[in-house]
Amino acid sequence: MYVSSAHQFSSRKPVQSWASLGAAIVAGVLFVLALQPYSILPLALIAFALLAVLVRRASGFIAFRLGYFFGLGQFVPGLFWITESFQVEADRFGWLALPAVLGLSALLSVFPALACALAARMERAGLPLALSMATSWTATEWLRGHVLTGFPWNLAAYTLSDWPVAAQASSVFGSYGLGFLLVLCAALAGLAFVSAADGKRISRLATAGAIALSVTAFGAMRLLFADVPSERGAQIRVVQPNIAQSAKWDDATRNSNILKLIALSAQPGDFDILLWPETAWPGFLAEDAGARAMLGWLLPETGVLLTGSPEREETGAGTVYRNAVLAISRDGTILTRYAKHHLVPFGEYVPWRSLLPLQRLVQSLGDFTPGPGPRTLAFGPHPYAGIAICYEIIFPGHVVDDAIRPDWIFNATNDAWFGASIGPWQHLASARMRAIEEGLPLVRAANTGISAVVDSYGATLAMLEIDTSGVIDIRLPRPLPATIYARFGDWALLFLMLTSWAISGYWARQQQANLKGASK
Repeated sequence: MYVSSAHQFSSRKPVQSWASLGAAIVAGVLFVLALQPYSILPLALIAFALLAVLVRRASGFIAFRLGYFFGLGQFVPGLFWITESFQVEADRFGWLALPAVLGLSALLSVFPALACALAARMERAGLPLALSMATSWTATEWLRGHVLTGFPWNLAAYTLSDWPVAAQASSVFGSYGLGFLLVLCAALAGLAFVSAADGKRISRLATAGAIALSVTAFGAMRLLFADVPSERGAQIRVVQPNIAQSAKWDDATRNSNILKLIALSAQPGDFDILLWPETAWPGFLAEDAGARAMLGWLLPETGVLLTGSPEREETGAGTVYRNAVLAISRDGTILTRYAKHHLVPFGEYVPWRSLLPLQRLVQSLGDFTPGPGPRTLAFGPHPYAGIAICYEIIFPGHVVDDAIRPDWIFNATNDAWFGASIGPWQHLASARMRAIEEGLPLVRAANTGISAVVDSYGATLAMLEIDTSGVIDIRLPRPLPATIYARFGDWALLFLMLTSWAISGYWARQQQANLKGASK
């Protein structure tokens, strides 16, 4: 007599059910250990292999529960660094730290829960579970990056950020597509070990091996023919002042903070472009011509300072505030500017303010207004720059202006909010993946770290650690021709998934034909 998997699960002793849910939490934690700064890649494969085994033959409801508990294991420790931001003004917001992380994790865990439920349903419809897991996981990661304001933090592909040979496939399929391949390989390997049939075990392991070998071979060839670093081009200086968030807007330390930025910038050495972090200037620099003229003395004849600074504009509806990067010339002129378009909820604005009686973590200004979107900035004789302020760098495919391709990406950020936690390392991993996807060098100026210069293949050429002050003097790496992902975006991911489904369907039909032939 056939007994449904749902009935099997419900008829188990409670301890067995909780053991499965506990295993799902453990798998989620293993996934976190595969991310930066730990980067233990085999744990990512174990995590998704274990999840696939747990979801195998489960009902949709049970699979949803398993995925939800995996999500809790993934997001609670993976996002615990957020609590640091609530301690900057601990007397006002400290009590919210733990509820905020638990609440956000509970909400985000719905996405892996949906992925597992969808995979279980697709398996019952006849699609192999490994492909169902990879497809549903990728679809829900993509949704997590787009629904409402989107939050594509700690994508599956980021476990490969410290494994450059494997990470190169993101130049074709993007981070969502690379995550698809990772989950597919892991699920195939996990299901191979629980397969009762030798033929299935061998075919699953062979398929996983073929995918891994193809990804590795592509990456090795791409790096083998990588461009040699150029001895020509713009010379850049990245400044990391290491100013604590609690002192950043303090009137008592304002002058000393400015002097620290100037002293670091004025160190001996040549540069064409001077780079300061997000909101480096403690005030409205666009309104202070004297300060801009003073900063111009730091620059060579055709030099440019790119610095973060808040801006404000009086309109008929009131004062509009923007989080901006300004390009300032030697004579103090603002050559061009960029306004952040992807704002941080509750950090830079309160969504649904009329409905939610909540405050921003930063109360010095009103809510910020978003800019028009990705822009390429041209300033003087220097390479065109694409700008991403802080949080914006985590969004695959939404960093570069499609109309005018830049020569490099400047990520101005202020991770001082998150102290010496794992948050800045995870942030840097996202930025490095953008460099590979777009085929563009990326320069990161961070207030307290991690500042870095990354080439078009995602390799870190120079870096300043967390909680240190200093400068990076280096020649700007060369850009590559637009990658497949830069040209087609997530359409390449859709092609990958459709191709996988077609191959799977063909294989299933061949198996059915062979079985019919054997029965005759």
